[in-house]
Amino acid sequence: MDRIIIRGGRTLKGQVPISGAKNAALTLLPCALLTDEKLTLTNLPRLADVDSFGHLLNELGVSTKVQRGTDGSIGREMTMDAKSLASTVAPYDIVRKMRASILVLGPLVARAGEAKVSLPGGCAIGNRPIDLHLKALEALGAQIELAAGYVKATAPAGGLTGGRYSFPVVSVGATENALMAAVLAKGETILDNAAREPEIVDLANCLVAMGAQIDGIGTDRLTIRGKPRLNGARYQVMPDRIEAGSYACAAAITGGELDLMGARMGDMATIFDAMRGAGVTVTEIDGGIRVSANGRVKPVNVSTAPFPAFPTDMQAQFMSMLALADGTSVLTETIFENRYMHVPELARMGADIQVHGRTAIVKGVDGLVGADVMATDLRASMSLVLAGLAAKGETAVHRVYHLDRGYERLEEKLSAVGADIERLSDG
Repeated sequence: MDRIIIRGGRTLKGQVPISGAKNAALTLLPCALLTDEKLTLTNLPRLADVDSFGHLLNELGVSTKVQRGTDGSIGREMTMDAKSLASTVAPYDIVRKMRASILVLGPLVARAGEAKVSLPGGCAIGNRPIDLHLKALEALGAQIELAAGYVKATAPAGGLTGGRYSFPVVSVGATENALMAAVLAKGETILDNAAREPEIVDLANCLVAMGAQIDGIGTDRLTIRGKPRLNGARYQVMPDRIEAGSYACAAAITGGELDLMGARMGDMATIFDAMRGAGVTVTEIDGGIRVSANGRVKPVNVSTAPFPAFPTDMQAQFMSMLALADGTSVLTETIFENRYMHVPELARMGADIQVHGRTAIVKGVDGLVGADVMATDLRASMSLVLAGLAAKGETAVHRVYHLDRGYERLEEKLSAVGADIERLSDG
């Protein structure tokens, strides 16, 4: 099993190219199921989750062709052709590897009239039920059955019909599934209290490029007028705001300066507001964003919440940064109940962090010390890498397959800006 070795204490400086967004890509890939024409996604990151989703599409009968990007982006291109579907069953062996697999449910039942999808897996960061996905599809006329670890959704004889559903709590995945189902449903669908994340906007814009009619993009009310069919399209995946935020923390924790090329300020306003509060300088430059720090960061209080608030996917990285702050910070996690599993590992490196329920009190220390640490989930993995970059001595991050799910060419990008980092394999 691979591990990443980091010899810390180096100041990072230079340019980091920001890849296409993992969370957007995994939402856009199932759009291929909505049309019998070809859909090409560009700026697609090379990640384990993206590859797994491609295998899932192949299982359903979608042909996929991957090549180097031709539009000047650093990502790949994938052209998907779902002219005919060989199956409407997403099996356990593939779905268990990543939670995003549930996003084939809406497109399949909308186009094929039925879908059978294994209950999903993914990071062990808390309870993430799919009941809102199912209730939203039921509002469009789908019949839902749960049996033997699978969800079976069936459309009525005439197909899904427009309906109205108000999400009792904001759910990104459920909004995505409902939106993809609604674009082929007969009549008008209104989704209230819909998620507003940039990745939702990216999905809606892709669907519009495929011929869908969607009003209210970027708001919490989406109005969809269903079409009998969608066309193919060529669409570029948005830059990864969480990757960009992670490298911004790398600049801050090492007292360095990084240009995050391709990052968009509008997607990351709350992240950068919190960084400025910590004394980090954030400026927009041609083609990206510059993040620089000089000396210890200041303590800040951060609470996670749905967009446009501070994202839960940046909580762990901020915790590592604030572990070296000049004072005490308070982090509150409101999205997932089990997202502090990185705390004991950071403590092994000398961090002073106390967890009380959903609140973590982070008392800044003068320095961290390298240690052997174990990654528990994707973002926790990055928090340990960040701590290693600033720590004295050598840090070994184990179980880095989590990182490969969400960070493209991590060691290469960090090495290019001055980090002493390498990946080793145990064979």
